[in-house]
Amino acid sequence: MATLRAPRAWTRRQFLVRSASSLAVASLAKPSISRAADRPQIAGGIQSGDVSEGSAVIWARADRPARMQVECSTVESFKTIIASASSDALPDADLTSKLLLTDLPPGQDIFYRVCFDDIATGVAGESRLGHFRTAPIAGQSISFLWSGDTAGQGWGIDVSRGGYRSYRTMLDNRPDFFIHSGDHIYADCPIPSELKLPNGETWRNVVTEEKSDVAHTLAQFRGNYKYNHLDEHFRAFHAEVPMFAQWDDHEVTNDWSPTGSYDEAGCEDDGTPRLVARARRAFFDFMPIRDIGARQGRVYRKIGYGPLLDVFMIDMRSFRDETWNKGDDHRGWILGTEQLAWLKRELAASRATWKVIAADLPIGLISLDAVALGNGPPDRREHEIADLLSSIKRAGIRNIVWLTADMHYTAAHYYDPNKAQFQDFEPFWEFVSGPLHAGSWGPGELDDTFGPVAMYQQGCSAAQGENLAPCFGLQFFGRVDIDGRSGVMTVTLKDVENRDLWSVEIDPQPQARPALIAEHS
Repeated sequence: MATLRAPRAWTRRQFLVRSASSLAVASLAKPSISRAADRPQIAGGIQSGDVSEGSAVIWARADRPARMQVECSTVESFKTIIASASSDALPDADLTSKLLLTDLPPGQDIFYRVCFDDIATGVAGESRLGHFRTAPIAGQSISFLWSGDTAGQGWGIDVSRGGYRSYRTMLDNRPDFFIHSGDHIYADCPIPSELKLPNGETWRNVVTEEKSDVAHTLAQFRGNYKYNHLDEHFRAFHAEVPMFAQWDDHEVTNDWSPTGSYDEAGCEDDGTPRLVARARRAFFDFMPIRDIGARQGRVYRKIGYGPLLDVFMIDMRSFRDETWNKGDDHRGWILGTEQLAWLKRELAASRATWKVIAADLPIGLISLDAVALGNGPPDRREHEIADLLSSIKRAGIRNIVWLTADMHYTAAHYYDPNKAQFQDFEPFWEFVSGPLHAGSWGPGELDDTFGPVAMYQQGCSAAQGENLAPCFGLQFFGRVDIDGRSGVMTVTLKDVENRDLWSVEIDPQPQARPALIAEHS
């Protein structure tokens, strides 16, 4: 077996130059093919996701029925190929293709190249290069980003204003991976050709037919994802940084619930609204997310990223009770019985130093669409969160941090049982950051059920109003750094200009008792 050689340092410019060079190589490899139209093309960008110690998902979309070919190497030259695989891109999946690469070396920069072969002729098309880093086994530091909310409120790609600038800024941070906390698309928000700005200027969008109306058909939902791939910064970021994807409401429609989101298409035989079924299918067609055995189509999952970190991607949409968190019976849920039991089990079983709960909604900001209802003891959906927090305390689990987006501003919340109506839990942090490219809002109101204290918050001022356009700079993401030797976690809230707005260092605490062995699902 060949000895793996650590790759030398590389820059974004080198990467893009090599990506361009690979196109030329692909063209020279088939001299009998003289026209690009004769060869399969990659439609949009390439993506990787759900990266662990030894595996990763690779995604791309073709412009015709084709077979995706993927090769991986630990060196940029691809002198040594350590893995290869293929997967078909067929009309049934809108010509998207994704595959799971396994048996990869841990803690390594992995370079991959993607091309499509024409199924009918076998002719090879263009080749593109991508990159990801597998999870470390020990002693290596970790850096990752999180945010959410892309192309919301009609603010699409204005090329003259730099397009999706946050993706360019995030790429400059060179993270190991990126958690997208939901609202990859705004299926319920058409993108018009122009929008007026409060300063009298005009925002001019790139427009497509599939983004010109509210999404109802499968083609329209898929068109929302394809729209994002028109942005150069979006494509460059996803080619180099793996994504851990979850969804929220706008992948379907505003504030959706499984029991209240119907249109004229009706529902499936199992009662699932066809609107939701179409949206879920488009999400899985376009996300580099792995299928979870028999539970295909499940968004919630655990991603282990070495001994320092486990990421718990939760789904606060698919199993909730109603669209709105209200009712006289005081009963409610947002995770559902099965997901809540899974989360308790997996947290107890985790041996990682840090347990990050990636949530698509905050738990302490008052919202009828989320959890918090206002000051007072737990009510409705808050009962489920209280149950989770108290079970974490009883199991002696430490070092849990919540990350989310959704609110279109950035904040750091410290949950203190001494300030809470419900006190049966250990203190913890929740960090909010977004939007990536959408309208900005002002900070929301916290309730005292679980005692959150706003240590920092930034959003629109009263004078600026709400739904402030991305060009005014209130676009946010968060960065998390975990030191490989000390285990200290540093969380930094950042803006589109890459300014550090606020930061905190969190020391890891010893577990109160050994974690329980659980059955993994």
